[in-house]
Amino acid sequence: MNLILLGPPGAGKGTQAGKIISKYKIPQISTGDILRAAVREGTELGKEAKSYMNAGKLVPDSVVIGIIRDRLKHSDCANGYLLDGFPRTIAQAEELDKILLAMGNKINAVVSVEVPDQEIVNRVSGRRMCKDCGAVYHVTFTPPKTANICDKCGGELYQRDDDKEATIKARLQIYKEQTEPLKKYYNSKNLLKEVEGTGDINKIFNKIESILDNI
Repeated sequence: MNLILLGPPGAGKGTQAGKIISKYKIPQISTGDILRAAVREGTELGKEAKSYMNAGKLVPDSVVIGIIRDRLKHSDCANGYLLDGFPRTIAQAEELDKILLAMGNKINAVVSVEVPDQEIVNRVSGRRMCKDCGAVYHVTFTPPKTANICDKCGGELYQRDDDKEATIKARLQIYKEQTEPLKKYYNSKNLLKEVEGTGDINKIFNKIESILDNI
């Protein structure tokens, strides 16, 4: 089963990805992970990616796509895979189609985890992290016993810059502009499966499971 997982930042994709790969015994292919692996292994594409990363630049599509192509050839992808964080744009999706066609491969489903913007802002902006031990809390869902103090080590809690409301809204806007058009692209191919991503984590997975079990 070859899958793509879509959803805005803060939608809970990581949690659902973990459940998907556990049940269906397929590898999760994350762009960030395979870029770091290619750099670590010193492959030709890895060296090229490193030159961009060291310069603080975005790794171009041609390099990312090449690394994805190489990763899909690994034996652990023989029975399927879950692409997470790729494709992010229509251009990347079109290149992925070409790669898969050349490999005699195809995507079976694109699962999009749907969460309203305000829910995402509430989820992410409420996160707090301990400066000392890294424990994570949420001011609404999992608050510490004492405000701004870590239950585990007594360290001070803080809000990461990435979790501030203005940053979240900016990331959501980028997602809407660059990645959300993929929903229309894959819907036109009858591959898009939308899942409501609010509520109980296990119930969300049950919805995903029922979709995937019928593919």
